[in-house]
Amino acid sequence: MKLALLGSTGSIGRQTLDVLTQLEGDWQVTALAAGRNVALLAEQARRVCPRVVCVAGPQEADALARLIPPTFEILHGPQGLFACASQSGAERVVNALVGAIGLPPTLEALNAGVDVALANKESLVIGGELVCQALQRGKARLLPIDSEHSALWQLLEGRSADEVERLLLTASGGALRAWPLDQLARATPADVLRHPNWRMGARITVDSATLVNKGFELVEAHWLFGVPLERIDAVLHPQSLVHGMVQLCDGAVLAHMGSPDMKVSIQYALTAPLRRARSAPGVEWKGLTLSFDAIDPKRYPAFAHVLQAAREGGTALAAVNAADEVLVSRFLQGQVPFTQIAVGIERVLERHTPQPASVEAVLEADRCARELAARA
Repeated sequence: MKLALLGSTGSIGRQTLDVLTQLEGDWQVTALAAGRNVALLAEQARRVCPRVVCVAGPQEADALARLIPPTFEILHGPQGLFACASQSGAERVVNALVGAIGLPPTLEALNAGVDVALANKESLVIGGELVCQALQRGKARLLPIDSEHSALWQLLEGRSADEVERLLLTASGGALRAWPLDQLARATPADVLRHPNWRMGARITVDSATLVNKGFELVEAHWLFGVPLERIDAVLHPQSLVHGMVQLCDGAVLAHMGSPDMKVSIQYALTAPLRRARSAPGVEWKGLTLSFDAIDPKRYPAFAHVLQAAREGGTALAAVNAADEVLVSRFLQGQVPFTQIAVGIERVLERHTPQPASVEAVLEADRCARELAARA
């Protein structure tokens, strides 16, 4: 199978390349796209020999050209991402980009009839309606990579909508889940990035401590599986071994378990419906304890802000997503305390007037929210 990998130098992108080296079969990487990590992209390109490589801008393209042979076609910017997604000969696109920049290439690939294995949350969080419109044309499939959505995908396979009463996603609670509430404002980036279970990128690790990511995942599940948002919920599960649950109409609950390793869900998104020998350790059953609890709104106020934006609809989630991205960056740079992330998101949402969703409206909401969040 021919594969284009967008976001190859990020956490999911690197793990995807690791999975590909472990899989047996005819896999060919036709395109690699990254941002500004030119040195790592050059190393990846020399290793997997794609036809096309893409970077953020012309400066990065010039730097990359000095590191790889002239046989590679070097592209840059949004148009380069479009070409990787729909014109590189790929039969499947892994979209592991971070941020709103991931939405247009998702739409480009789907509209071109190319299946998308999706790790870019923003494609569904800010553009779910647009993605579903592309899917309704029936040319391509959307395959979830996130562990929670991969779990639900597998649990729902072959089941009718009438059988499904409720979807449940699990949340680890992040690195600060046991901190006293009055100490949260003092948390440093090092404290927050010390996730107890998962190895992830910086932003999503912070988002797991605010539960912004879990609010986004509820929205993603709504668009992926066509279940109303009011029938999707999240629970705290510190062990991160149960990734998703489906409650059926007769009261039975099906749960998907696995080790907290993204390579498991990445591999299934590449090979489904076939299963291959695992690329991660299995669950250790001896002495296993599982616990679940409700989400405390005082500890995780940002979770409620995300769901409020989801209820408002239109471009509200685009504004919240942009605000979160800016505020997380400011926190990681030591400019604002951890608790300011939720406060800033709320302020941006209060000042945002939702507009009907379109690519242009979503990107404009993203731009305006970033300006507000920079001052929040």
